[in-house]
Amino acid sequence: MMRALWSASSGMKAMQTNVDAISNNLANVNTTSYKREKVEFEDLLYYTMQRAYMLEGQGKPVNMQAGQGTAVRAITKDFGTGSFEQTGNTLDFAIDGDAFFSIMGPGEKILYTRDGSFKLSVTEEGMMLTNSAGYPVLDDTGSNIYIDVPLDSLSISDFGDLGYTDEDGIAIPLGQKIGLFKFSNRQALEAVGGNLYRENSATGVPVLDEELGKRSVIRKGFLEASNVQIVEEMVKLITAQRAYELNSKAIQTSDEMLGLANGLKR
Repeated sequence: MMRALWSASSGMKAMQTNVDAISNNLANVNTTSYKREKVEFEDLLYYTMQRAYMLEGQGKPVNMQAGQGTAVRAITKDFGTGSFEQTGNTLDFAIDGDAFFSIMGPGEKILYTRDGSFKLSVTEEGMMLTNSAGYPVLDDTGSNIYIDVPLDSLSISDFGDLGYTDEDGIAIPLGQKIGLFKFSNRQALEAVGGNLYRENSATGVPVLDEELGKRSVIRKGFLEASNVQIVEEMVKLITAQRAYELNSKAIQTSDEMLGLANGLKR
């Protein structure tokens, strides 16, 4: 009965974490380029009362073990591409592929994002391309991007090359390319808020998009929506709630059984 108490309590803790992740998914259903979280569980150590064995044709063919509950093993990101929403804005970009934009974040630390809702910020060097928080968007060499041409003449290729069309209708390159980067293990990227991710030793070093896997394409005038499916998350929420209730009931039942055992008289 004591094992039942601990097993059920571990189940309640695990389901609480599950509900936390589902709630975060639902809260970000309208967040640009948000990637839904998925909680993964694992069973805990087992108490072995008798092991399976076979000796001279006799023995026990199965083990006698009692589990001791569950725990959260990981909370992973589903990096599946969300739907593309057309905005018509010249500086809105969606990535069709696995790549990320690079951003110069606070403390001159390079961060990565799928959110392509960019803006122009006035600087001493010119009109600099930034994200909505004002952090510079970087090109494929890690430099800031400056756009000092009318936006209605700005052009961008499928792979991020910037240019513009002059008065004679001639396409002129600006000599810069929006940086697109990939990681060998993008599941290890750390979310830091603001639709931004940070690399670490487990992600591998960022590489240019064309150097790893299928090449990504930039869609101008579109933004990538969240990949959260509301109906699916609501079903998961109901399931987690029921599992939490059942684990609570198991604790109550174990407590009642202990009470009965303590109340026994000779």
